[in-house]
Amino acid sequence: MTTRSIGHSVQRREDPRLVTGNGRYLDDLGRDALAAAFVRSPHAHATITGIDITDAWEVDGVEAIYTFEDLDELMARPLPVLIPHPALTHPRTCLALADTEVNHVGEPVVMVVARDRYVAEDAAARIVVSYETKPVVVGVAAAREAALAVHDDVPDNVAAHLIQEVGDVDAALACSPHRLTIPLTIERSACMPMEGKGVYAVWDRDDASMRMWSSTQTSTGVRAAVAARLGIPLARIQCMAPDVGGGFGVKINHPWPEELLVPWAARALGRPVKWAEDRREHFISSAHERQQLQEVEVGFDDDGRILALDVKVWHDNGAYTPYGIIVPIITATQLLGPYKPGTYRCEFWSLYTNTVIVTPYRGAGRPQGVFAMERTMDAIAAFLGKDRTEVRSTNFILPQDMPYDHGLMFQDGRPLKYDSGDFPASLAKLKALVGWDDFAAYREQAEAEGRKVGLGIGCYVEGTGVGPYEGGHVHVETSGQVFVATGLTSQGQGHETAFAQIVADELGVRFEDVHVTTGDTRRMPYAVGTFASRAAVMSGNAVAAAAKVVREKALRIAADALEANPDDLEIEDGVISVKGAPDTQISLSTVAVLSNPLRYAFDDAAKAATQFAGTFDPDKPPVAEGDEPGLEGKGFYSPTQATFANGMHAAIVETDPVTAEIRILRYCVVHDCGVMINPLIVEGQVHGGVAQGVGGALYERMAYDESGQLLNASFMDFLMPYASEVPFIETDHLETPSPLNPLGIKGAGEAGTIPVSAVLASAIEDAEGFPILSMPISPSELWQLRRQHASAAAHSATTEGDR
Repeated sequence: MTTRSIGHSVQRREDPRLVTGNGRYLDDLGRDALAAAFVRSPHAHATITGIDITDAWEVDGVEAIYTFEDLDELMARPLPVLIPHPALTHPRTCLALADTEVNHVGEPVVMVVARDRYVAEDAAARIVVSYETKPVVVGVAAAREAALAVHDDVPDNVAAHLIQEVGDVDAALACSPHRLTIPLTIERSACMPMEGKGVYAVWDRDDASMRMWSSTQTSTGVRAAVAARLGIPLARIQCMAPDVGGGFGVKINHPWPEELLVPWAARALGRPVKWAEDRREHFISSAHERQQLQEVEVGFDDDGRILALDVKVWHDNGAYTPYGIIVPIITATQLLGPYKPGTYRCEFWSLYTNTVIVTPYRGAGRPQGVFAMERTMDAIAAFLGKDRTEVRSTNFILPQDMPYDHGLMFQDGRPLKYDSGDFPASLAKLKALVGWDDFAAYREQAEAEGRKVGLGIGCYVEGTGVGPYEGGHVHVETSGQVFVATGLTSQGQGHETAFAQIVADELGVRFEDVHVTTGDTRRMPYAVGTFASRAAVMSGNAVAAAAKVVREKALRIAADALEANPDDLEIEDGVISVKGAPDTQISLSTVAVLSNPLRYAFDDAAKAATQFAGTFDPDKPPVAEGDEPGLEGKGFYSPTQATFANGMHAAIVETDPVTAEIRILRYCVVHDCGVMINPLIVEGQVHGGVAQGVGGALYERMAYDESGQLLNASFMDFLMPYASEVPFIETDHLETPSPLNPLGIKGAGEAGTIPVSAVLASAIEDAEGFPILSMPISPSELWQLRRQHASAAAHSATTEGDR
């Protein structure tokens, strides 16, 4: 009997290929292709006054050199604003190659195509670009002051301004027994995938078609963008995502200039062209995230119940807005987490700076929002002298409140309505896991040993599975092997395993017989992409729907062959049999043969499908009206709204009393993503997310100077956690199924990252006894905060003595 696969920790089938060096990444392709290299701006803000390419042509092996003047009309247009929004009143995007002005260090100005990358780089180094520098705006504070302009035609550097409000916040604040104002800062960071961006394109002159590969999170999106800018019919472009060495959000932005320029050059030259991003290029020209200034004003009662919450956010969107204002919208709406404030208002300004663009990075605005909300919860608890978990419990949305409508508009343009969750149960699990009620005794013991320890907590709700849709295709071959395709891409999430588990269960076949392809427009041309923790919800339900279509057809064909009623049949391990009479059976492979009436017998199995095999009713057409040959089917899933996963983290930290070094002693996670397809994969997603969150909380920071130069644009200077800095992660799970989709699942990909800064700030604050209002935090910054706090305390004591 077929064993149900969903819910079991099946080993990932991708791993043997990837860990043995047999992965096939972008730079493994096109070894004989011409190579592209780019001359990029060394200035954060400047006017281009001249470009001299004369000396570059002296380098042997150079095939082409392109500046903005060489681009045709379609390619010379600014890149698209992918996600327009009414509040984005002043959108600006870059050109494929800069024309008269550059607005951040790393902006592409000239493209060189040569025999290989070495030659291309040598030629690029000989190109002389003359600049007239302009004043530079770096950081949110400078952008907010608006003394200088990033774009001359954008007033006050404001790309977008949006207010969402529920209730009369001003009146509720005025009536609140207690009020606090909390200023907060999150610094700029960035993801560092093992593989940078890259694109490889092959133009076929004979049939005017393009085949291209991109290290992307949306092969269908790249395909559509290239079709639009190169003026090629969509049907004549194929785009594939090979193995992608990490995405984390930076590769959902598209098209990058290089994704347009490489296929454009391949067509112009009639030869394959490839570009693979090097690490410095990734630092200075790929997207960053996170930086915000926040101001929270909260009104609450004696129990810690929030009566009014007023949040102002100033968000750094960098020099351009190709991905719209999704990040600050998510901050504004996901900030509320598992709580229901009496009234709520969030107002944000998305501001231009002369720095690299900001697009989603794992968590995508949620870490900033959770930081604001959880720091507020801790501040309320400190003010009232209450346990931090008690204040949170007082404000929880309860299971009986579900579905819970916050009255806000989410990033998908649909209501922010939670579908399921049990926050009190999650908190109870977390307290038990970390030993919350026993921590006072542990602290006392640590203090006796001369150690400073602290306990922190953070709660979050994550919108997952946003639309508009995803599709799936399932095909059973005559061998009995099942081939599945879905259009969204994979960057290490385990799609080949999880989707195979779903199809195996829905179709009644062995997991080992199911093979999954993702991110290939030849197999599935309709798709949206991999982002926002949506793959399992969207493509999982799509491939399940496709498998149902195939199952129904298989049972219908088998019923004719077995002279039985389809309702009396079942499929187990790829064999269709009559319920209660297992000896009356037919294999799914044979059904696949019968599904495709043949004139020619290509092998022994095919004989059963030929016209003289005697397996068909002579009074019926071989292929019934409205039917199709073959045992295959498509399915699409399009939700009415997002699903909402949730979780709670707790950490115990130790801060060195002399050096202020911060060490994580324990890290505990309780996570609820609805029904888990594969608990092992969920566990891996949580662990990887926490590691990334630790990096963002304690190490990773993009350090720009006042001239807009990135000072730490290499792994020598940009800190990331090693295995030695990532703690052992203890996990527990709660499964509250989503009522919104047949599988009851919610996304899990970003969950581990979202609350980590808030959790560690909470723990460090608990250890040190003074507020932590800015993240990330380094030992030197903690040491400085200690000095400031001690100085303030001494001044206060002196003032009290004088009185």
